[in-house]
Amino acid sequence: MSIAEPDGRQDAPAPKARRFARMDRFGGNKFLVFGLFVVALSIFLAAFGATISPYDPIEATGDISVPPPPLVEWPNLFYLALSGQLEQPPHWFGTDQSGLDVFSRVISAPRADMSIALGGALISLFLGTFLGLIAGFYRNWATELMMRVSDVLQAFPVFITAMILVALAGRETGNLVLALVLVYTPIFIRLTRAEVMSQSARGYVQAAWAVGNGGFKIAVKHVLPNSLVPSLVQLSVTVGFAIILTAGLSFVGAGVRPPTPEWGIMISVGATQLILGEWWPSIFPGLAITITVFGYAVVGHAIEQKFREA
Repeated sequence: MSIAEPDGRQDAPAPKARRFARMDRFGGNKFLVFGLFVVALSIFLAAFGATISPYDPIEATGDISVPPPPLVEWPNLFYLALSGQLEQPPHWFGTDQSGLDVFSRVISAPRADMSIALGGALISLFLGTFLGLIAGFYRNWATELMMRVSDVLQAFPVFITAMILVALAGRETGNLVLALVLVYTPIFIRLTRAEVMSQSARGYVQAAWAVGNGGFKIAVKHVLPNSLVPSLVQLSVTVGFAIILTAGLSFVGAGVRPPTPEWGIMISVGATQLILGEWWPSIFPGLAITITVFGYAVVGHAIEQKFREA
């Protein structure tokens, strides 16, 4: 009986095996899974947080400065709440000095924080990418002037600039978004401009010129799609910084007006009670900011790593 000699070829992995391999790589990055969960949860709470909150986030409950229940009691309280054996929902995060339920305010706050942060970051992305494309592809005195204005805006501390803009324009939500746009747009302009200038020297751009394509078509159809990676990575990071900036403005009294549920306001109000031992009104919103910003940063880092491997 003859035995067939191996021919050195290896069978290609089946599509199902490749799919599971990709899932394993995705699931293996626990930080990325956590980051995506945080991003999804923040968007969900921005849309439905105030709806699913057990108490009205802006109405006092009558229970003043009630501490949160011990963690060991949470499973039993959760069971009793689900089975309807409690007269009123538990104060999971306690209440503040005004009787407001901290948990309800924490999960309702993303409506203000995320709306302002996402709005400012997305507008900055679109505006900065457009202006950066123009500045990088059409290099003339007008684009140089635009870059010098961008440099001036970036020369000032971000928080001080935003606070001055809000003080001049007012504390309405639209003005807060506008302040974030003016602060963060120069970052996207510079990132996009640098990438556009790099892509413009590539062979495919020269080939597009050679076959008679117009400058606008080359810029939009060929250069722009290949210049978006730095801005997409920066977007996730910018959302995180915008959340911190929004909360910081509210903390110093230049942001969202009380009694709107907002993390910065909650920290500002709760900080005055820390010396009295009431830690929960400020610690829980602080943790919410920390976890949210960390989640967006992790997603941004994962996007950057993905494009580096590509």
